[in-house]
Amino acid sequence: MKLLKISFLIFFLSFSTTTMFSQEAQTESINEGSINDQFDFLFRKSGNFKGTNGQAYEAVKQSWLFALKSHTLDSLKTIRKDLNDTKAVVDNQAKEILELKSKLTNTQNDLDSTNLEKDSMALFGFHMSKTGYNSLMWIIIAALLGLLLLFIYKFKNSNAITKDSKKALGEIEEEFDEHRRVALEREQKVRRQLQDEINKQKGV
Repeated sequence: MKLLKISFLIFFLSFSTTTMFSQEAQTESINEGSINDQFDFLFRKSGNFKGTNGQAYEAVKQSWLFALKSHTLDSLKTIRKDLNDTKAVVDNQAKEILELKSKLTNTQNDLDSTNLEKDSMALFGFHMSKTGYNSLMWIIIAALLGLLLLFIYKFKNSNAITKDSKKALGEIEEEFDEHRRVALEREQKVRRQLQDEINKQKGV
């Protein structure tokens, strides 16, 4: 009875973990076919009898049960090995995926940095967008142009003032020369008059 329970337990365990083969092919030995085929062989070859209480029982060779147990354990060992191999493959793939994600992140960061450098200009150590850089350059150009126009206006204004000043200075110099000439003539006239008076006094 205990062996029968063990055989049924092994059957259900192996049935859930092994691949089903075609039911048309029947094995002729406990050492042939899949675990499921071996259980089918066991059921076919087992004998039926009834106990004293009228309950039906199956009589199974103990060697068959030991062989089936060994085959089941070998299958489980193979399955465990396959599972471990699969787990190792999955772990390696997960590691590769993480590495690829890390490389992808680094590549994306490099791409973003490249796009930022491409779309920006460095000015006095600061990065500015091309739009901001162009706007600043046009503002500077407009300011320089305004200063140039102011300088030209101031220069022309100063030049006009200088010309007016030179003209006024020339007029003043002419007036001064005229005044000096008149003063010189007056002085010469006074001297002649004085000399005439002196001469008159000597003649007397």
